[in-house]
Amino acid sequence: MQPQSETELSKMIADATGPLRIMGGGTRPIGRATGEALSTTGLSGITLHEPGALTLVAKAGTPVAEIESVLAAKNQRLAFEPMDHRTLMGTTGAPTIGGVVAANVSGPRRISVGACRDFLLGVRFVDGAGNIIKNGGRVMKNVTGYDLVKLMAGAYGTLGVLTEVSFKVLPSVEAEVTLALTGLDDATAIKAMSATLGSPYEVTGVAHNPESGLTQFRLEGFDASVAYRADGLAKLLAPFGTLEHVIADWATVRDVTDFAGRAGDVWRISVKPSDAASFGAKIGADAVRYDWGGGLIWALCPTGTDVRAAMGETTGHATLIRGTGQTFHPEPAPLAAISDGLRAKFDPRGILNTGIMG
Repeated sequence: MQPQSETELSKMIADATGPLRIMGGGTRPIGRATGEALSTTGLSGITLHEPGALTLVAKAGTPVAEIESVLAAKNQRLAFEPMDHRTLMGTTGAPTIGGVVAANVSGPRRISVGACRDFLLGVRFVDGAGNIIKNGGRVMKNVTGYDLVKLMAGAYGTLGVLTEVSFKVLPSVEAEVTLALTGLDDATAIKAMSATLGSPYEVTGVAHNPESGLTQFRLEGFDASVAYRADGLAKLLAPFGTLEHVIADWATVRDVTDFAGRAGDVWRISVKPSDAASFGAKIGADAVRYDWGGGLIWALCPTGTDVRAAMGETTGHATLIRGTGQTFHPEPAPLAAISDGLRAKFDPRGILNTGIMG
């Protein structure tokens, strides 16, 4: 099923007699949704771009690459740096902006600017009964009614099928520099990363790779500002070693591409940075990567490993990105009750991405 308009999508959902598996470009097959495939790729195109107002509106099936190209032509960007799952997952196709929003996909820059949902201004979607719903708007000052905009980001299509999204965009930067320390163990690297995140030097990427031994710090902005902050960062991190300028590919950090083609399950784990090193050491992973200053751990584990068993008293949650088994972290009972209530309201027949959260 591939509707070519919002009205057609509404009718398809209203007439559906069984579960529907919602997908965009099919590049991130996360979760265990069942049912007939319903693709939003027929709903494509940028419907509004106002560079002066820093806003962009696009239909949900619009390729992310198309949006990034249009923005780049006006010296703008999606600041939340959405991850491209294709290399890690071994998939093809084109990531869509609706898929990015549905999964709240955000990259290394989240530590400084926020997540995908923080840039959403408005959404249009079709709920499980076939109703067309609009929430939010196309401007930044819009606080009318319930905030369904944030609710739809990260709902993985279980509350409705996105048809259009509105974003705040940001200008591109004049300069980007990556500085690195080498040879730090995980615990020391996380202390260094935490020091930078608590500093006034506005790092926009902080990551540690135990296999390469690199702990990287990204600075962005105007040339003079970047140079000034780089000097400050060097003094701040002097107890940890000498900072060196490196040529860094943050897309590799963002997309975890060096786990591609390596056997095993891939887990995405969110924990407090202070718990990251100890947790990373006890899960039995073949390899780990630390992003967001240690708040995000990517773990390559032997097939069948359930890293949630190692959580214990550690606060956080783990999602199985590549592998078989229960994908999402079980919700605490109070939160599960709220989630069930929302799904019952927006999808009373339980047909949208049934089982994806299981």
